[in-house]
Amino acid sequence: MASGEALWSERELILNISEIFAEANSELMVGIGDDAAVVSRPSSNLVVTTDMAVQDVHFKTEWSSAREIGKKVAAANLADIYAMGGKPRYLTVAMAATGGEELDWMLDVARGIADEVRITGAQVIGGDLTKGEKIVISITAIGECKNAILRSGAKVGDSIYVTTLPGWSAAGLIALQKKISGGAVDFAISEHRAPSVDYDNAEQIAINANSLCDISDSLLIQAEQLAIASGVEFEIDGELLKAHPEFAELSQVAVLLNVSVFDLILSGGEDHVFLATGHALKGFEIGKVRAGSGIRLTHLATPQPGWQHFS
Repeated sequence: MASGEALWSERELILNISEIFAEANSELMVGIGDDAAVVSRPSSNLVVTTDMAVQDVHFKTEWSSAREIGKKVAAANLADIYAMGGKPRYLTVAMAATGGEELDWMLDVARGIADEVRITGAQVIGGDLTKGEKIVISITAIGECKNAILRSGAKVGDSIYVTTLPGWSAAGLIALQKKISGGAVDFAISEHRAPSVDYDNAEQIAINANSLCDISDSLLIQAEQLAIASGVEFEIDGELLKAHPEFAELSQVAVLLNVSVFDLILSGGEDHVFLATGHALKGFEIGKVRAGSGIRLTHLATPQPGWQHFS
């Protein structure tokens, strides 16, 4: 085989991927294999999002299996649909590959995407494939909702909720970097490789939420975005965070990694935990919405800044 020659043909890969994503659907008029997908839908509010994952930036092939990479990228898109109070329906997947990957590795990426997508009842209906110097996966998700929940809806007097405790993915990344494993650290590593998104709780918390978002960057960054958009102050209480059932275990992991547990919780990203404001929501309360602007931390030291794009 000539140097740089792909181990599989595009036609072979697409035929195999078509079988992986094949599902009967009366609304799908044209699926994988044509220039574009055509979906027959009645009038509704569509929710559309696109997310891109780049090798060695969002994932490392030496740390994660192909299936885990597929699940992780799909989860990022699906979470964004739920963060608008929507329900995902369809996804398209675009991927750049070097051509040196084994066919089974490529198919496992597709299988990982399919695994995650099927949890939500959505379906992959098309995409694109090209060659690149690194692996890049871009997914566009299309959903629908009756009333979108915006970041600008937080109101003074709201309580602030999370669906679960963030920080596990950040802990997993540090563990991989430091080559530490065992016990709860292994759970953190699995959450970094392929986060387990609580889609059911996302639907429940959205029912009465005034504002809602997905914590993909960090709790502090996303909370500040909601506060600025809503023209209010988010007061996050460290004592409430300590009361979370997962706090003690995450604290133990933080000690093993020699980092602050609050740095993990407040500055870690890629957990895809949902952050919402409202009253008596299905979630865990971590603070209050006050008159003012920005973020105020109580019973907490200022955390170290987390990772950001292009920093």
